[in-house]
Amino acid sequence: MCRRVCAMATWIDDLQSPLFWRAVTAEALGTFLLVFFCTGSGTNWGDPPPSIVHLSLTSGLAVASILWCLADVSGAHINPAVTLPMFLARRISLARALVYVFAQCVGALAAAGVAKIVTPEKYRGTLGVNMLHPEVTPGAGLVVEVMITFVLVFTVFATCDTKRTDLKGSGPLAVGLAVTMAHLVAIKYTGSSMNPARTFGPAVVQGIWKDHWVYWCGPLLGGSLAGLLYDNVYAANASVVKAKAYFLTRSYDAGEFEKNQEKPLALGIVEAETCI
Repeated sequence: MCRRVCAMATWIDDLQSPLFWRAVTAEALGTFLLVFFCTGSGTNWGDPPPSIVHLSLTSGLAVASILWCLADVSGAHINPAVTLPMFLARRISLARALVYVFAQCVGALAAAGVAKIVTPEKYRGTLGVNMLHPEVTPGAGLVVEVMITFVLVFTVFATCDTKRTDLKGSGPLAVGLAVTMAHLVAIKYTGSSMNPARTFGPAVVQGIWKDHWVYWCGPLLGGSLAGLLYDNVYAANASVVKAKAYFLTRSYDAGEFEKNQEKPLALGIVEAETCI
């Protein structure tokens, strides 16, 4: 009972904190910018149409820029497939996760609406709605989305690993490059979403829902697998003790576990708020 009361108190503290709502607006803004840039880069103004390299670089650079600006505010998830693993890894509360995902979807919807308004009708096309290649089955598309989102979220968690001392480069750039790589591989298969909110906004505005479930189930599954695997097996402080505490202890808290460790056990830990 005490644990439930404490958890409820944490939720209430989140919802009453001005910093929490600042973070929520950052998630909405970041997702808005990402979706606007992605839909804009895919607009076909005539021959030749945007190339795969063009689309990949735009998405990767957009992600890197947004993370650089907003990571210190909200963690810059800008993606439900990042927020869910952070919750499953017990780095953010359920209340924060739910509000983040809502904000991300609102931001994506607003961006798609603005993109539709500013783009001449004859050039709108599908407005960047992710769709499967005609010869790619929904099952195959699901596998592709699982794999590319796995790589993205695995990179996010590795970048957030505060116990690692071997890497000194830019976290946002690393994540942006992961997005670029995934796009280069998967655009022809699925449109390379990796982000349910990014697909959701244009789908609502255009009313295109074909195989839409693939773009929720694939990224959420791939991201969750990546987060749990990295945190419990490949993190700089991964250990049997940590894994047992995570899976067998209801009161497990990632931040408290790190504080209570006398020294790193082998392989980090992702910060709850600022992870890039």
